[in-house]
Amino acid sequence: MDEEYDVIVLGTGLTECILSGIMSVNGKKVLHMDRNPYYGGESSSITPLEELYKRFQLLEGPPESMGRGRDWNVDLIPKFLMANGQLVKMLLYTEVTRYLDFKVVEGSFVYKGGKIYKVPSTETEALASNLMGMFEKRRFRKFLVFVANFDENDPKTFEGVDPQTTSMRDVYRKFDLGQDVIDFTGHALALYRTDDYLDQPCLETINRIKLYSESLARYGKSPYLYPLYGLGELPQGFARLSAIYGGTYMLNKPVDDIIMENGKVVGVKSEGEVAHCKQLICDPSYIPDRVRKAGQVIRIICILSHPIKNTNDANSCQIIIPQNQVNRKSDIYVCMISYAHNVAAQGKYIAIASTTVETAEPEKEVEPALELLEPIDQKFVAISDLYEPIDDGSESQVFCSCSYDATTHFETTCNDIKDIYKRMAGSAFDFENMKRKQNDVFGEADQ
Repeated sequence: MDEEYDVIVLGTGLTECILSGIMSVNGKKVLHMDRNPYYGGESSSITPLEELYKRFQLLEGPPESMGRGRDWNVDLIPKFLMANGQLVKMLLYTEVTRYLDFKVVEGSFVYKGGKIYKVPSTETEALASNLMGMFEKRRFRKFLVFVANFDENDPKTFEGVDPQTTSMRDVYRKFDLGQDVIDFTGHALALYRTDDYLDQPCLETINRIKLYSESLARYGKSPYLYPLYGLGELPQGFARLSAIYGGTYMLNKPVDDIIMENGKVVGVKSEGEVAHCKQLICDPSYIPDRVRKAGQVIRIICILSHPIKNTNDANSCQIIIPQNQVNRKSDIYVCMISYAHNVAAQGKYIAIASTTVETAEPEKEVEPALELLEPIDQKFVAISDLYEPIDDGSESQVFCSCSYDATTHFETTCNDIKDIYKRMAGSAFDFENMKRKQNDVFGEADQ
């Protein structure tokens, strides 16, 4: 281990594995360590099921009705991939798609007045939806056409809206959209967690709605994808990429000390040996003194023996409960997957409800979501602190990722990856940097 590396990465969460993959492809010498014996850190998938019970101190273990323990892969952090989003782009560019199989999530639903409805995101669906009255539908359809045709480089498509200064609230007003429609547009299509976006310039919201409809257009049922065998497959795929390009991996390796000289990182000490480096990437758990707490997320993993009611018996879906519907500041999310994704025993479903904690009784906050899931066979409750780095790493060359937030997709994680890359490399992130080298055929350079 006593060697000189360009970059040392601590922790094998998705953010860390993607960055170590990119750095390796770009010719950097990378050492990647994790104190755990498994990949994924916070974002791992737990298997067998007995392990999940142990992790949540349920000592009696799973009953026989849960089937074989090794048929389960339970994500600790529930997220889906936007079919046209940044993570899919990263997977395609690096060709990590070779190691993974995906399924389309069967539906996206939104909660209104205690019931759930399919999210309408095309003109046809909007006209058939029970979420709105007839006149509202026409106005919403006009709005969708405006968004679809909107091109920030072509003022002819603006219809009097200035993308940099007109607020989203004013755009909704222009199309005369009512509160319920605004709720599901902002939260189920643009996927905002709070209503802060209403008074910001409308360009980002318009682009988010475009991303949703373009993702939906790719496969038709919903804009989301999910990997077979669980999200834990994602960090492992990028770790394989890094290894092909010469990255060194060490699991189950305690980190005793991060060595600094004159305020700058020079190496990592583990089991009496020191590996030297110029830059360090890690998750917040490795540098508690360099991060600040930025809130909490509650996630409740629920095992069910039935699909969720009113979802057309979908074997996977997402439900968004907009904050206005339940008098909160931030939305509540439900991600549901099942035996169809090789993550549960035959006939079993895993639904994970999550939200940003706002009160001293987090479990009460997710009740509206749990009511939709009844009856629940078993619940596992996790309340996690969210951390963010206190500095940008330019002095210390220690680059820390942010904790995984309550959103149900990977767009915020990808923004963090691009941001860290930019700070490390000194130049903006470009997907082209992720391309495998031409002469590389499955990791074998032409002899």
